[in-house]
Amino acid sequence: MTDLPKLITDARRFFTALEADNSKAWFQEHKSTYDADLKAPAKALLDTMSAPLEEMCGDPVKSKLYRPHRDVRFSKDKTPYNTHLHMLWGTEPGGPFAPGYFFGVSPSYVTVGVGQMDFGKDGIAAWRQMVDLDGARLAEMLKGLRASGHRVSAPGLKRVPSPFDKDHPHGELLRHKGMTIWSDADETLTVDGLRARFEVLTPFVRALTGWT
Repeated sequence: MTDLPKLITDARRFFTALEADNSKAWFQEHKSTYDADLKAPAKALLDTMSAPLEEMCGDPVKSKLYRPHRDVRFSKDKTPYNTHLHMLWGTEPGGPFAPGYFFGVSPSYVTVGVGQMDFGKDGIAAWRQMVDLDGARLAEMLKGLRASGHRVSAPGLKRVPSPFDKDHPHGELLRHKGMTIWSDADETLTVDGLRARFEVLTPFVRALTGWT
């Protein structure tokens, strides 16, 4: 099993140094450290968590370790590397939504989350239908998560979209183009602790994947 506290500590140390010299020369000089101390245990964590997450959400998941290289083609910021370690377990439910489970480490955060950052064309129509018909249940779920210290992503729209009334009882939810929910962690987080955090957030994943 992955020593998650060690992975978090090693990742924060590595990316703190990379922030001070975000260059190809520095990264290549320390690539063996990245491969051994970050990439290998991160992939092991992805493998370890896949089966429990499939059991939790009831759908297949596909794991992904995001690459360290930044896509700088359309960015004014030409620094070549990301200074974080991000992982995803993406669900494959076959419906209009495809929420995922997220884990990220950087020098400034350790975070655990679920949801879908962009619902897409089919997903946004389904989301608005779900909010219109079942918004009270969603609102109550999010209220409970916020009360326990979770953060919910901000709405992507300034106004309630048509054809819904601007005074819709769940207008804030209708303004979302995607939704993610996060909890903050630190270097003491264990694999069992990560699993427990995902369990708390899984009802939101199931709310999306169960909607047809």
